[in-house]
Amino acid sequence: MRREWKESVMKMVLSQRQREELNKAIAEYLQSNGYNDALEHFKRESDMPGDIDKKFTGLLEKKWTSVIRLQKKVNELEAKLTEAEKEFISGAPTREKRSPGEWIPRPPEKYALSGHRAPVTKVLFHPIFSLVISASEDSTLKVWDFETGDFERTLKGHTDSVQDVAFDAQGKFLVSCSADMSIKVWDFQTYDCIKTLQGHDHNVSSVCFVPSGDHIISSSRDKSIKMWEVATGYCVKTYKGHREWVRMVRVFSDQYIASCSNDQTVRVWALQTKDCKLELREHDHVVECLAWAPESATGAINEAANEDNKSEGGKFIGPFLASGSRDKTIKIWDITSGSCLFTLVGHDNWVRGLVFHPGGKYLLSASDDKTMRVWDVAHKRCQKRLDTHTHFCTSLDIHRSGPYVVTGSVDQTVKIWECR
Repeated sequence: MRREWKESVMKMVLSQRQREELNKAIAEYLQSNGYNDALEHFKRESDMPGDIDKKFTGLLEKKWTSVIRLQKKVNELEAKLTEAEKEFISGAPTREKRSPGEWIPRPPEKYALSGHRAPVTKVLFHPIFSLVISASEDSTLKVWDFETGDFERTLKGHTDSVQDVAFDAQGKFLVSCSADMSIKVWDFQTYDCIKTLQGHDHNVSSVCFVPSGDHIISSSRDKSIKMWEVATGYCVKTYKGHREWVRMVRVFSDQYIASCSNDQTVRVWALQTKDCKLELREHDHVVECLAWAPESATGAINEAANEDNKSEGGKFIGPFLASGSRDKTIKIWDITSGSCLFTLVGHDNWVRGLVFHPGGKYLLSASDDKTMRVWDVAHKRCQKRLDTHTHFCTSLDIHRSGPYVVTGSVDQTVKIWECR
């Protein structure tokens, strides 16, 4: 009965030939280990004829150890497959462990968009649509769909290098400024230029809307900052104080304008009164770029500024401002106290662009060292370095709600990076 059962089990799995080979391998194992009584009994039960061929020497041990190795490999692969299935279901390797507020750009780029015939000076996401704008020294603005990588259209009107672009909060209007000394306002529904603002005496290097959208702020190589009324196109205020080219202006709420300059200073102005509230003087070279910190960054900035300060709400209330310079550093400032809280060091060349991650935990920077860096603000260290372009990286932006970053470069390309 037992023999019949064994044979029926073997027949289910092995062919006749395989069964004979296995029996011979078992017999060889019993013989080589001196289990003679068991061998004779086994030979009788398995109807094994004659002597055992030498080719079966050690075969059972070899098969046994290889099976264990294979089983171990199978277990490892099954574990990897389970992990991969989890990643596939959740969409990306780290989404289980991180919230969207912590997703950061990962190489390689999703798209490298080419079409400009000169260096790209500025890149900017539309606040609502899946569009990105690029400005270039070729005097044009280009519109791209960042989800598909498609080129949409070119906006022509400037006669010299386009230096900066900005949207109003709804994305209905786009403003651009140029080395041709003009500022242009575009209806972003019809893509028509609806106004050209003139009044600066030199290259207009930066523009932005105030949050209400009623006014535009601009800065120029003529050392001045101007406020323009969108409805009429009139210049209604001029802010003077910088001693050199004003590189960038950025508005905070309806309270402050921040500006930076070739005079190596950052200035903060009262938006309504033209008063210069602060002059911040710790950079050792031209200050190229600025970014106001979102409210979500308050905790991380306080942690970095004073690691012993664990009290609720933090010691510094802000608002906070980041500045990037040709001295290769990024500085974080507290506007209420007028103090530099800390400096981020790591770039090997000029810092050309800054943007805070909406989650507040990270600050992203673009540099002439051809990299984009992601800084862990709370720990004051570079979390990730991405080699982005083959030439200077001039500008970057992060989407406010989608997992995308865009960079622009002197290599004439625009690159879209996915965050995860």
